[in-house]
Amino acid sequence: MNDAPIRWPMADGTPVSCREKLRTLEENHAEAAQVLQDAFEDAVLMGVDEAAMRRIMNDMVAGLRSPKRR
Repeated sequence: MNDAPIRWPMADGTPVSCREKLRTLEENHAEAAQVLQDAFEDAVLMGVDEAAMRRIMNDMVAGLRSPKRR
């Protein structure tokens, strides 16, 4: 699966440097990657077209709401 980014940019472009934040970001990345992989595999094994599933997953990510815009 995809490796976590080497650098996590903040809104101003500077990298996150807090070790605790970096650890949390890396853990979240690994967990999300595994959940996405499992869901993708399940869908494909159940007969869903791979390209369609990728579009569905991309649409899910594109539809995520920012907690800053509430």
